[in-house]
Amino acid sequence: MAASQFRMLRSSVPGVEAVVATSGHRFARHTHEQFGIGLIFSGAQRSLSGRGLVEAEAGDLITVNPNEVHDGVPIGEARSWSILYFDPAVMEGLTREVGGGEANRSEIPRPVIHDGLLADRFRVLFSAVTGDGERMRCEELLLSVIADALRETAMREGQAMAPHSIVHARNMIDDDPAAEISLSDLARESGLSRFQVLRAFARATGFTPHAYLVQARVHLARRLIAGGAALAEAAAESGFADQSHMTRAFVSRYGLTPGTYARGHS
Repeated sequence: MAASQFRMLRSSVPGVEAVVATSGHRFARHTHEQFGIGLIFSGAQRSLSGRGLVEAEAGDLITVNPNEVHDGVPIGEARSWSILYFDPAVMEGLTREVGGGEANRSEIPRPVIHDGLLADRFRVLFSAVTGDGERMRCEELLLSVIADALRETAMREGQAMAPHSIVHARNMIDDDPAAEISLSDLARESGLSRFQVLRAFARATGFTPHAYLVQARVHLARRLIAGGAALAEAAAESGFADQSHMTRAFVSRYGLTPGTYARGHS
């Protein structure tokens, strides 16, 4: 497998993170709390997400929505990409402007976008966000790229909703990811048997309850680290057994180590 290199670059736009990577890493199923728009500039990859099995190659834009379960494997030895992650509040503000005052788009509809002109604009946007680009130019590019990424109907027709019983179980994890929660606890909360919870939870979320819990802890650790918490402190406060456990979970999902992520926010 090719050596992996992930760099988190300083972003000039609050609420937007920038990452550039070259990697043969096979990403485990995971989610992000942010929207992501990126560009593959060499190699290719295959990924399975809530929007289907897709392949992307050099010159393609790739996207991800908050809480969308997905993975990613290289086609060949490795692939290289740059990506911007947008906090939901930032995306809501951009979509409100694009939509004439209404933030009525809740997701990016296309997991892969084949559009050479849009890819060129994304390259310029990435350089502006991570460099010393003019503020007005950066704002123009942000609105332009987001408008084109969202130009199709956003919500999938007939998108399945999680049963109320599983919503209760999921909320129990989301409300306190660091807590020690058992499958029996989730069963009592949802009014189901442990096996019913296991089966229905995976069907509704794409994760087993334990995998969802670990992902929720990774999200919490990411927020703590971005806020300036020391790595050991973030690991303890987000429910991991120790810092090495947090690091393994972080790298498995994002490729980045917590230390690399922290340096990007220093």
